[in-house]
Amino acid sequence: MKNKNKSVIIWLLSGCILVFIMVVVGGITRLTNSGLSMTDWHLITDTFPPLTEQKWEHAFEQYKQFPEYQKINIHNNFTLDDYKFIYFWEWFHRFIGRVIGLVFILPFAYFLIKKKLDKATLGKCYVLLGMGALQGFFGWFMVKSGLVDNPDVSHFRLALHLTFAFLTFAYTLWVALDLIYPERKLPVLELRKIARIALILLLIQIVYGGFVAGLNAGLIHNHWPMMSDGQFMHESVVLEKDSWLLRLTEGKSGVQFVHRTMAYLVVGVILYLYAKSSKIGTDSQQQKGTQMMVLLVFVQFALGVITLLYSVPLALGLLHQITAFFLLTATTYTLHRLSK
Repeated sequence: MKNKNKSVIIWLLSGCILVFIMVVVGGITRLTNSGLSMTDWHLITDTFPPLTEQKWEHAFEQYKQFPEYQKINIHNNFTLDDYKFIYFWEWFHRFIGRVIGLVFILPFAYFLIKKKLDKATLGKCYVLLGMGALQGFFGWFMVKSGLVDNPDVSHFRLALHLTFAFLTFAYTLWVALDLIYPERKLPVLELRKIARIALILLLIQIVYGGFVAGLNAGLIHNHWPMMSDGQFMHESVVLEKDSWLLRLTEGKSGVQFVHRTMAYLVVGVILYLYAKSSKIGTDSQQQKGTQMMVLLVFVQFALGVITLLYSVPLALGLLHQITAFFLLTATTYTLHRLSK
């Protein structure tokens, strides 16, 4: 790490850590059904939760006007204390988003004034600024879908919000790696191609992870290696919807089938990358990257199976999401080392 870039690198890696924390808190928010507890959006006044009992009562009364309370929680003896619990996680999720905005904008302005960013890095930082703003919009766009008639957010919007957070993290890491490893070398073309395929498949798998979460599709077919009734593709995949497009994007059984089948493809491509890299002369950084990918993909696969078998308990569901983050980190690092 060169001294002239050290402060910028620390800034970017701090952003990576904060995005990681935000995704973890977002996972808790989703798994505790807390995402619809804050029914409006105020940039300033929502910075802190209600500070008096009167304000809590007012927020609770507002929440009662929306579908999640009227169709679900009204039948569950839902109290103010219950509301405070779900409110906390959604508020904390939004609060971290504000922190990320400040952590990005204030140092960015400082580096801009001090001319610590070269032209290439400056352009990438403008992209990151746009991605951060867009992610905030996607969060609002997702929550809005659960405040109209259906007390669940759109699984398409949830997957968009989740996947874009992963992409923002990966791109931030990539920009940091460009500064950590300023030297340029010829890419390992054959391995780079495989690593790109692995990254694309992993991102598709993350999208389907969002679909599974949004549809609560992990609560059915809690068997492995087959789905229910010993079927590799359960008959309910076909029965749920009228077309294959809808079956594989909106049907609970279909979405779960794609997610569990894609897992084999991700494992296979990463193993293929590792096998090919063992036959080609790679340096220590590239070797460590592929080795970490293999380790993490097997951990992730095992966690996915266990999470499914136990019907997605909070701890396992969260751990499964965290490991996906680590696997994306290893894949991004490896692709960077094979590319530059």
